[in-house]
Amino acid sequence: MMTIQVDKNAGFCWGVVQTVDKVESTLADNSNENVSILGEIIHNPQEIKRLADKGLRTIKHSDLAELNKSTKVIIRAHGEPPATYQQAEALGVELIDATCPLVKSLQKKVAKYYNEGYQTVIFGKKDHAEVIGLRGVCNDDCIVVRTPQEALYSIDFTKKTVLFSQTTMDGITYGQILDAMRQKFEELNKGELLVVQNTICKYVSDREDNLKQFARDNQVVIFVAGKSSSNGKSLYNICLSANPNTYFIESADELNREWFAEIETVGITGATSTPEWYLNHIKEVISTY
Repeated sequence: MMTIQVDKNAGFCWGVVQTVDKVESTLADNSNENVSILGEIIHNPQEIKRLADKGLRTIKHSDLAELNKSTKVIIRAHGEPPATYQQAEALGVELIDATCPLVKSLQKKVAKYYNEGYQTVIFGKKDHAEVIGLRGVCNDDCIVVRTPQEALYSIDFTKKTVLFSQTTMDGITYGQILDAMRQKFEELNKGELLVVQNTICKYVSDREDNLKQFARDNQVVIFVAGKSSSNGKSLYNICLSANPNTYFIESADELNREWFAEIETVGITGATSTPEWYLNHIKEVISTY
């Protein structure tokens, strides 16, 4: 008989929990008014649909000028640049800020070091919503890198420099970038110019070791996440490194019965944007095989 378990450490991170709770409470308090969110609330199609069915409308920045003045607009966990708040104020649009507290703190740190004249380096994806917000607080005067090679090519090692990270990036690559930067500064006898701010979410980084063990403990691992989830891709690769029989799916429709032939143990896990209720749904589907 096949044993199927859902990873007890999976499900929403606390930042996403806060955002979803704020959305649901706003929808409940404004049943006769429009409630919108600026960009997809999270990178998970099932949760997006669940909230859309309750009345949440997803809009773009270009839609702000066309909104009814009674519409309440929620800022998602990823945060927004200052220009968004300024635009909303000018248009008379009410914003409800559900930015993750960790992201909000990171924005303040980036602004602080930028205003103190530091060359600002961010490990992340330049067009990710969170990084767009970070770029905004430093007037887009920053260097966004994905690899040690990009960092070595892009940074001026004669300037005082601070290194940050998008909160959902992986710790291994961050460490490689830091090592490369530190070595270069020390080669130039300018090690004192480098300030390190490891701003990867602890919830994400703490999951890495647990995920490896979870993957080893099961013959097959089903990793559930939205295809556009940065966090999902990072955590999936961690599972895959520990267990080659790890399969990435976005929905139950992608499950393949052949994956479970003569298998005794199956583990189900996912990104920090994958709701627990959907992981349990995947378990129910697999249990019918």
